Amino acid sequence: MERTEDPIMSTKKLADEVPKEAGLLRRLGPGLITGAADDDPSGIATYSQVGAQFGFGLAWTMLFSLPFMISIQEISGRIGCVTGRGIADNLRRHYPASLVRGIVLLLLIANTINLGADLGAMGAALKLLIGGSQHLYTVGFGIICVLAEILISYAAYARTLKWLTIVLFAYVAVVFSVHLDWRTALHATFVPNLILSHDNAMALVAVLGTTISPYLFFWQSALEVEERHRRGSGGCCMSQGEAAPQIRRIRTDTMIGMLVSNVIAIFIIYATAATLHASGVTNIQTSSQAAEALRPIAGRFTFAVFSTGILGVGLLAVPVLAGSSAYALAETFRWREGLNRKFEQARLFMEPSRYRRWLAWR
Repeated sequence: MERTEDPIMSTKKLADEVPKEAGLLRRLGPGLITGAADDDPSGIATYSQVGAQFGFGLAWTMLFSLPFMISIQEISGRIGCVTGRGIADNLRRHYPASLVRGIVLLLLIANTINLGADLGAMGAALKLLIGGSQHLYTVGFGIICVLAEILISYAAYARTLKWLTIVLFAYVAVVFSVHLDWRTALHATFVPNLILSHDNAMALVAVLGTTISPYLFFWQSALEVEERHRRGSGGCCMSQGEAAPQIRRIRTDTMIGMLVSNVIAIFIIYATAATLHASGVTNIQTSSQAAEALRPIAGRFTFAVFSTGILGVGLLAVPVLAGSSAYALAETFRWREGLNRKFEQARLFMEPSRYRRWLAWR
């Protein structure tokens, strides 16, 4: 079922939606949430591995990737804002169905693998903190995230996700709790040192693949559509002049969100480089392994903060991963979708077990 388009909004109405006197925090939303979700437990594992294996050597990749992240995420946000439709919905309108379904299928596969890794990392982190069953914790976190998306209203859910971004600063606290050679770290960050080797090339691909992830494109675009409907805007804006206030908001929101994401990633690299790499621990595969390795090297406080950060960013990132899949699939098959809807209004969107039209893929 498709949304009907409202008449073109006037420039004045658009300007009123983002009042000039609104504080910076009120302007932040989809971009900030998307940027924070990029530092999910899988991302933490990648940055920890890079820091442990190469020290500060690849910290520059975070600054290198920042302009690309800002550009693609701002484009994604603009698509949702200007057209009033998500990326999958726009693809469906302009490209063959087989191509769109193939793209969405790849997204679903990647997101499902990532979801499993993130939930498993959260379960492992909680086990490190309090003991118990990792599998039970993993299932519990999955249930909590599903119920939160279904039962909590969109406005409250968006606020919750926005405030959850604060947990990312746990990794800033980790850096300041260990000894760090700031001169060496900053030099490696601002002066690229590209070494042509197999290991460095693999690490570079891993970092870029982690920081610039397709699920973020679909999520931010869909969230901008949600924001428009929450404000009662609906429809689409036919010119950039009419959409100017929203475009400015999206640019500010996205720049801050991506900057926060990459700064936190740099701090994760710093923390593991100054502790694990300096102590000769270079083989890290998961975020929970990084947290466990920190305990004897950097102390219980650093270990506890790092582990708690994994739990917090997981609660933020898992709904984003699941939500981007749901939006893409619902838009592809023209199902009624939206976190602002009640469960009975968008059952196919919110309940994966009822994706009956999945058979159409075969």
